[in-house]
Amino acid sequence: MKNVVILAVVVVFISCQNKSEKKFDELEKMSWLVGEWENKMPEGVLTESWTKANDSTFIGKTLFINEKDTLHSEDIVLTQKGENLLYIPTVKGQNDDKPVEFKMMESKIENEFAFENPKHDYPQKIVYKKVNETNLVATISGKQQGKSSSESYPMKKK
Repeated sequence: MKNVVILAVVVVFISCQNKSEKKFDELEKMSWLVGEWENKMPEGVLTESWTKANDSTFIGKTLFINEKDTLHSEDIVLTQKGENLLYIPTVKGQNDDKPVEFKMMESKIENEFAFENPKHDYPQKIVYKKVNETNLVATISGKQQGKSSSESYPMKKK
C-alpha cells in the first residue's frame, strides 16, 4: 500500500511538472529570436536586441541609427497570456508614447509569426520570419493613408 501511495504522488508531481513546462509553449516557439540582430543599410544601421525576461516574456529593443543620430527607437514586450501571444511595441513619439497591442494570428507557415491589430493606424500587421539560424525578415504592413503598404527588414544575427 505504501508503494502505491508513493507511486501516486510521483505521478501527480510529474503530471504537474509537464503542465507547467507547456504553459508558455507559444512564446517558446520564438526563442530563436533572443539575441542581437542587425541590418546595415545606406540610410543607417537597424538593430534589434531580444532578451528573455522570464518564462512568459521576452523584451526587445529596436534602434535605427544614422551615424550618431537615433532616427527610430522602439521598446517591445513579447508575452504570452493564456494561449495568446502578444507583441506590444512602444514607439517614442507615436500613440502618445503608449504601447500598442498586436495579437498573434494562426500561421500556416513554419517559423513565421504574424501579429495583427486591425484598429491601429499603421502598421496593422507585423511578421517575423525565421529564414535560418542566423537570418530573419521582419515585415510591417497594412493600410497607410488609404493605400496598401509593406516594408521588409532582413536582419542577420550578430
